[in-house]
Amino acid sequence: MHDSSRDRLRSAQQQFSPETTYLNTATHGLTPRTALHDLERHLRAVGAGRFSPGDADPGIAAARGAYARLTGVPVERVAIGAHASQFVGTIAASLPPGSEVLTAAREFSSVVHPFLAREPYGVRVREVPLDRLADEVGPGTTLVAVSAVQSSDGAVAPLEDLLAACAGHGARLMLDTTQAGWLPLPLERVDYTVCSAYKWLLGPRGCSFLTGTSEALADLAPLAANWYAAPEPWNALYGGPLRLADGARRLDLPPVWFSWVGLTPALELVEEVGVETIREHDAGLGDRLLTALDLAPAGSAIVSLAVSEDASRRVAEAGIAASTRDGRLRVSFHLYNTEEDVDRLVKALTA
Repeated sequence: MHDSSRDRLRSAQQQFSPETTYLNTATHGLTPRTALHDLERHLRAVGAGRFSPGDADPGIAAARGAYARLTGVPVERVAIGAHASQFVGTIAASLPPGSEVLTAAREFSSVVHPFLAREPYGVRVREVPLDRLADEVGPGTTLVAVSAVQSSDGAVAPLEDLLAACAGHGARLMLDTTQAGWLPLPLERVDYTVCSAYKWLLGPRGCSFLTGTSEALADLAPLAANWYAAPEPWNALYGGPLRLADGARRLDLPPVWFSWVGLTPALELVEEVGVETIREHDAGLGDRLLTALDLAPAGSAIVSLAVSEDASRRVAEAGIAASTRDGRLRVSFHLYNTEEDVDRLVKALTA
């Protein structure tokens, strides 16, 4: 890592004040100090009767723009919502009867359930191991739906293989990047991407994004058409006709104002540090942990470990925030973590 990258990282770390050894970003990211200040001002304004909903629009536009820059997707191909599953549901509803959706076994439910809910309408879901996903794409596959990084264990999807397989068989690819905010990805080439921003993008829960190629987005119809998807939202509050904005904005869902107030400064912080710098830092900490435990490096910011009940108890008693997924200890590292955090965890696990 270059000195300038280290300086940006150290500066960003001053934005956080965890009261534990926080190794649980895969559940929820920490809120930067700048975002906390904006949220506090917002709540005071709401409590004092000084908040006007239109006041939030510039911040939402800024967040949309920041996300576009982070992902390399043109801003006109970015839609906003509250949860990734809402946009997965929109994509699922666009599939005609007879469609096959291919997904990874034990994929996160928000990626799979919206498609399973379409089975009564003729959609078929097929689950295969992640490492076989690209090989299983065939002429009958309509859509591959997968997380870029698996929530349970941090496994990274073989994106280039999936892009090639989908292109070779005329299938589309939907990528959930909620657990991949630390990983640079060529999202401008992916048919659909969905992302909830409260984990690696450090925002409050209640913000999500949809992006896609122009061709793929054109096939989507709004599943919950609403006033915020109109060209002039504040002039589309009552009655017909249906008025929809151009581009991905026609798929917008009404914003949770509180959440978007806190997201804009968080995205700006991630953008300032740089995703490549974050990847090198986060995955480096994950590999430091695996190496210390005599396990093979995996190049992921999420690490899943089989540990005893006693070891899990020691981790909790040491004040280390982690989680349990699929019966294993899951820890996750982000820009506010340090090598000392890893060493503290290793000590607790090996005591």
